[in-house]
Amino acid sequence: MSQLNEFTGLADSDPRWAAIVERDASQDGAFVYSVRTTGVYCRPSCPSRRARRENVAFHDSPASAEAAGFRPCKRCRPDLAAGVSPHAALVASLCRLIAEADTPPTLAGLSKRAGLSPFHLQRVFKSVTGLTPAAYARAVRAGALRGALAEAPSVTDAIYRAGYASSGRFYESADRELGMTPTAFRRRGAGCTIHFAIGQCALGAILVAQSERGVCAISLGDDPQALIEALQNDFPDASLVGGDPQFDAKVARVVGFVEAPGIGFDLPLDIRGTAFQRRVWQALRDIPVGETVSYSELAKRIGMPSASRAVASACAANRIAVAIPCHRVVRTDGSLSGYRWGVERKAALLGREATGRESGGNRA
Repeated sequence: MSQLNEFTGLADSDPRWAAIVERDASQDGAFVYSVRTTGVYCRPSCPSRRARRENVAFHDSPASAEAAGFRPCKRCRPDLAAGVSPHAALVASLCRLIAEADTPPTLAGLSKRAGLSPFHLQRVFKSVTGLTPAAYARAVRAGALRGALAEAPSVTDAIYRAGYASSGRFYESADRELGMTPTAFRRRGAGCTIHFAIGQCALGAILVAQSERGVCAISLGDDPQALIEALQNDFPDASLVGGDPQFDAKVARVVGFVEAPGIGFDLPLDIRGTAFQRRVWQALRDIPVGETVSYSELAKRIGMPSASRAVASACAANRIAVAIPCHRVVRTDGSLSGYRWGVERKAALLGREATGRESGGNRA
């Protein structure tokens, strides 16, 4: 379809001009365009003010644009490969700075280092990592804390080893970052009581476990005893309590959700993982029932397009089947990849959801 030239009112039949007008990122890498009046060339998705059509020329590659005497736009960096952030190297250096600092750098300090305004840096950093600089610093310290709690002689010593300026500041966020109190984490869950029960569903045996915070495990398998042993391995020092008749009702609700995912899952979850894993798991919960995404697409959705392998690892680490629907992630070609509870169950879950969607099922 012709794209109307907003300056002349005439139709332009070249689809590349339409891509520029629409700032179509899917065309990045297919061609670049140069602007005669500025002497630069850009990606189709460049957010800069659009040039007049009569000043624009198209080029098959950055090399051909540069051979014609044009220089790359500093804003969209068309000389980099499509999909590569023009700020990736800068953000990587800031990430190293944050990781190596004794205390988290301020946004003002990072902005001065980057040569960007605080507002612009905040946007650039989040576009590359999926996190703000402050959230990234918290994630780095949380990771350091996990290691320190395993090695330090006391919780207090671990706090300072991980870079917290005071114990008060630490305790404000530690429970959220660790998924439990620091003392319980140090004791590998000792003192934590987890109720569990085994049921049966169309996919075989199902184990549901719940801490005081919420459902912390949903496992599927053929052997109920193997599911119990896996739960013990995941929570080695917690007190596991089975045979509670009142808990059986919750297992029935979970079984109902497995059988009919369109009804939604309304039980609270106790999600224990790193900051990155929790971001991946939240993105999984945003995938509608009956739909699938690839690992690379999921990585893009959390703002980290190059992290598809890490995304796959986070999916594999998920303990809560179906409610955190890692079964909705497939290979780029649509084929099914590994699944913690068996590829056959993954196929069955997707088939059940597809059927429910065709009959008018809702989001999970």
